[in-house]
Order: sequence, then C-alpha cells, then structure tokens
Amino acid sequence: MGLSRESMGIKSVDCGLEIKKRKEEDKVIALAGNPNVGKSTVFNQLTGLNQHTGNWPGKTVANAQGWCTDGQQGYVMVDIPGCYSLMAHSTEEEVARDFICFENPDAVVVVCDATCLERNLNLVLQIMEATASVVLCVNLLDEAKKKKIFLHLDMLEQRLGVPVAGTAARSNKGLDQIYTGIKRCLEREVEEVGEKPALIQYPQYIEDAIARLLPVVEPKVNGKTEARWLCARLLDANENLMKAVKKYRKPVAESEEVTASLSEIWEEWKAAGISQEQVSDDMAAVFIKKAEFLCNGVVEYENQTYDRKDRKLDQLFTSKATGFPIMFLVLLGIFWITITGANYPSELISTVLFKIEGWLSRLADTVGVPFIISDLLIHGVYRVLAWVVAVMLPPMAIFFPLFTLLEDFGYLPRVAFNLDRCFKKCSACGKQALTM
Repeated sequence: MGLSRESMGIKSVDCGLEIKKRKEEDKVIALAGNPNVGKSTVFNQLTGLNQHTGNWPGKTVANAQGWCTDGQQGYVMVDIPGCYSLMAHSTEEEVARDFICFENPDAVVVVCDATCLERNLNLVLQIMEATASVVLCVNLLDEAKKKKIFLHLDMLEQRLGVPVAGTAARSNKGLDQIYTGIKRCLEREVEEVGEKPALIQYPQYIEDAIARLLPVVEPKVNGKTEARWLCARLLDANENLMKAVKKYRKPVAESEEVTASLSEIWEEWKAAGISQEQVSDDMAAVFIKKAEFLCNGVVEYENQTYDRKDRKLDQLFTSKATGFPIMFLVLLGIFWITITGANYPSELISTVLFKIEGWLSRLADTVGVPFIISDLLIHGVYRVLAWVVAVMLPPMAIFFPLFTLLEDFGYLPRVAFNLDRCFKKCSACGKQALTM
C-alpha cells in the first residue's frame, strides 16, 4: 500500500508518483544510467519478483519500482528511464531529471558501462552536481574483461568521493557492493559536517555568476548542493528546465530577486560578447573534460588501438561527405528488404489461413451452426485476425531483427548523430529520428 508523500521522503508537492513501501523506514533509491548499460538487469537482479509497473503521472513513460533488502534495511528501487544527460531533450530525460533533482530520493545509484566508462561519466557528474547522495555502479565488468579493459575502481572512488561498486549483473556478481555503497552513502550524509569543494568547476565568469546567484537561491531550495546546481542551470537558460522549476520550485521561479540577478548577469555577458550558446557550450565542455581527467589512469587498455576500427567507422558513417548518403542507402535497403521480403511469407500465410477459414465454414454448416453466428465468428472475427496476421507479422519479423542488428553494430546512434542538427530545428533531437 502506498504511504503519504511526506512519509516517503519525496518532498515535491506535485510529484504524484506513488511509492510502494513495505515499511515506513524503507529508503527510496533512484536507479539511473545511460540506455544499454545493464540498468534493467541490475534492477531485476536486486528486486526479483517484488516489482510494480505503471506510468509516471501525466506521462506515457513507464516506471518500474521494486523492493529489496540487504537484510537490515529495506529499499524501494525506482527504475529511472535511461538517459544520456540531465539537460533534457525528451520526455524520458525530463522524467529522469525531475525525479533525481526535484523529488529528493534518499540516494541515486548510477549504472555505467565498464567498456565505455568515460562516456557514461558525463551523466554521473551531472547527477553528482545535483545531489550529494550518489553511488556509482560500474556494470558489465565481464564484458570489459573480454575486451581486455581493466579498471582501477578504488582510484575512481577516491577521485569522485562517492562509493563505487563493480558488478557483472547478468551473472549476479558484485551486487552486494551496491547495498554497501548505499549504506555508506546514507551514513555519510548523516555524519558529514562542513562544505565539500564542488566537483565541477566552471570557467571563472560562470563561477562568478553562480556566486552572485547563490545567496538569493539557497534559502529557497533544499541545501547548498541543489542551490549551486540550480544556479548553473538557470544561467544555462534551458526552457525545458524552467518549466520544471516553475512546477517544483515555485519560490525560485517567482522570486523577483532571482529574476533581477539573472537579468543583470545576462546583460553583462551580452555587453562582454558572451552569447547564451557559448555559455551552454562552456558548461557542457566542463563535464566532458572532467570525465576525461577522471578516467586517466583509472581505465587501462591492453590493446591501445582497440578503438581504431570504431574511429574509422565514425569517419565513414558520420562525415559530411559520406554520412547522409550511406544513411539513406542503409535505411532504404532496410525498408526494401522488409517490404519485398514480406510479400512471399504474407502470401503463404494468407493462403493457409484462408484455407482454414473455408474449412471452418464448411464444418459450421455441417454441424448446423446458425448462419448469423458462423458469419460473425468465421467471416468476421477470424477473417480480420487472419488478415492482420498475414499482413503485419512478416514485415515485423523482418524489420525488427534488422534494426536490432543495426543497433548491435552501433549504427543507429550514428544515425541519431547525423540527424541531430536537423531535428533541433524542429525543437527535437536526433534520437527521435529513430522512432520516425
């Protein structure tokens, strides 16, 4: 049975997400990460059959919750939609950002792919900037071992200052470290006194602006960690985020002091020739450089040229000269194979199913089934079902395996990259090209 929002530790007034606790003292843990890092596998291994599914309030995005325990403390795991960034460009990323940043889970476990840790750390750093209660789960260590990639997780933990767990979730290895990390994270949150230096340091002009905003923002939010993160995001002037601020942090959104300070800063930047685009780019670059620094010495490759093939493919599939022609040819080929290849099995399936229809019709006549009933069931329901199966099944059986192969090959992310600029002109992102 869901408890009240106050007893869940979820403070947002407009949250609306019902957390399924078993005991009032259960802790709410958000499980976040990039797509395809094994996050759902970690979630399933931890929670087993103790799961609930539904939709986020007002969204078509599904949520999954599960209950688990380390033997002493119970945890409600909330499986956050996979995302690459908290700078939301899709409904899934909005949901992930809002839950992590505004709905105050007791801790956030961020799952990363051990085979491409540097890329995944971009999201980790963004979450760490927004909340102090973070546990890093480096998953797929077994895959990293196959690729002869070795990680010094103790060094990474020292550099990040948060608990780090190494796991291979598919084989149920290392999951106990997640519980240990959560416990350490929660204990440290209670015991820790004094300010920690910010992990993310922006260019000086942005740091000066954050220092000016902090005194007016901090009294209106939950602590200095969130205040600093929110100041940076306000300076970034992301429209999507501003909607969330108006919903979850009305005192900030409605503050005349905050609005006046922001206006002054933007006017000064404009006078100095600093554009909003430059601010956004400088902020994004900080996370990329920090991730590169953190991985230096932490990740070791036995084969130093292991990614040479991928870089050559990147040049071929994403360059201005060859990226679009190859993309159109590949997608055209997929659709041609799907449509042409589906004709033959569709014809075969329809022939078999309609022969069965004739046999069922004769059988109904023989046993004396009233015409109105046989006509409704056989020439109505069965015929429609036969048409749907014959027409839809073969294309789906061809199309989805082909797209799966493109995903496994790593081509679909390159399609998203190629189309990102085009889709941004429509206020979308390249990732949405795949659903089209």
